[in-house]
Amino acid sequence: MDTDALWRMLSSVNLPLLVAAGALLLALISLSLISGARHRNRDQLASLREKCDTLWRELDDIRVAQFNRPGDAGSAGATSSFEEARYHTEMEAYSKIWPQVWQLYERLGTFLRAVEAGEPAGELRLESRNAALEARHLLNRNRPFCSESVDELVTRLIDAEIKAHLAACQYLDLLKDVTSASSNHDRRVLQDKCHSLHEGEARDLINQLASSIRQRAIRSS
Repeated sequence: MDTDALWRMLSSVNLPLLVAAGALLLALISLSLISGARHRNRDQLASLREKCDTLWRELDDIRVAQFNRPGDAGSAGATSSFEEARYHTEMEAYSKIWPQVWQLYERLGTFLRAVEAGEPAGELRLESRNAALEARHLLNRNRPFCSESVDELVTRLIDAEIKAHLAACQYLDLLKDVTSASSNHDRRVLQDKCHSLHEGEARDLINQLASSIRQRAIRSS
């Protein structure tokens, strides 16, 4: 087929219709990728929630065992009243800090998913900010009663979540700017930063924190 005949055949096709069809196909592929990412995030969140519930059940079992332990002041392994008080004070501190840290992780995750999906996120933005402030406040109040390892993990976790929150806020601000190659690049960088901080660093830290609290509870008991 010569060039003129090929050009006449292409010209007979509605070019705008082909472009629209191509754009629709790309949109469907994008929606499929976003749906898959959300599904993976829900599975990961469910796994973390299960770990959280398991940790609390173990802490409750330890407290019950401590309460039901018969007194035996004459035995060599008897725990002094000072050690008992120290243990319970430390566990009480964790019982205040952990729920707030978990709430921060969940609310920030909800905020980031709304931002990525282009959904209204003003209220979620405020809730996640307040959750971070409250977590910081509780840590500062209970820091003297925490082990050094738990203190460090909570501090790093809150810092990572605050950085992710700030990156998401910057992303929202960029959406208000006139679209340009530069701003599109900046938005992609901020999206990657949010994923790295929340789904990477923060998730790893919260798992380490749960493990550290569990070890402290079992070892101290």
